[in-house]
Amino acid sequence: MTPELHLAGLKKAKPWEYVVRFFFGGLVTALAGLAAKVWGPVVGGLFLAFPAILPASLTLISQHDGRQRAVDDARGGRLGSVGLVAFGLVVWTTATAWPPLFVLTVATLVWLLIDGGLWAIRYGRGSS
Repeated sequence: MTPELHLAGLKKAKPWEYVVRFFFGGLVTALAGLAAKVWGPVVGGLFLAFPAILPASLTLISQHDGRQRAVDDARGGRLGSVGLVAFGLVVWTTATAWPPLFVLTVATLVWLLIDGGLWAIRYGRGSS
């Protein structure tokens, strides 16, 4: 499976569906902020690794394109979350020791390597 971009898919969504996505994104972000206030910034930061609009997006994808497409997107969301957690861990462990630009560069490379590797394992040659 190769990632594809289908701009025609943007025409499928109605304006209220975008509102739902933004609402869920804001709600998840607010819950992450609440978790940070209650349990500290480490826990709150981990909650930010959750793809904020994923719940709404999966519902809408299921309605428009069927359950299998929603399952594929959920799988991508899981893989992406692993990379975001790795990004956060790199920033968390190096932010006070390294220059900020270097921290973000290394964290981004780690995110790309982990998510690229997970994608290759899941969807690479010979995978179904």
